[in-house]
Amino acid sequence: MQHQDLDRIRGQKSLDPLFVHQQPLTRSERLNRWADRLDARSGSLLRALEDVEYVNPGVRRQMRKDESPLAVAFADPELRADGLKSDRLGDAMDYFGLSERQAHWLLCDCHYGGRMTAHEVASRVRDEARPLYDLLRPQIWASLTGAAVLAGAVGTVALM
Repeated sequence: MQHQDLDRIRGQKSLDPLFVHQQPLTRSERLNRWADRLDARSGSLLRALEDVEYVNPGVRRQMRKDESPLAVAFADPELRADGLKSDRLGDAMDYFGLSERQAHWLLCDCHYGGRMTAHEVASRVRDEARPLYDLLRPQIWASLTGAAVLAGAVGTVALM
């Protein structure tokens, strides 16, 4: 091994394979990697966060639970090396680019009937990773809402 001056090597990237990243993962890559980690535990039950929608927003960002989907994500060295700071809800929302609504859908106990499986969460995470899903979802809901309103108006006119 060759001795090198600290000032000379400062700023060089680590050669440790767990921490070598050519470029940061995209949002889709992050979510898919999380889903892969969940699928690796597909037979196991996970612990959901409780009453996410009722908790004060400041406290909500600090929510965490052992054996939760967030703990599975944080256990992955690649996600941590890429920037996942902790298994707290707020850090996961920031890292994975999740809105309050998305985080609630993925992680709250009210959507799992008391039985959260790793496979079910992985499937939902993969849905969030699909780029077209993110782009088209607002338009789909707007279309459905508009069609429902229009159908109600047409039905009302027909009855007059």
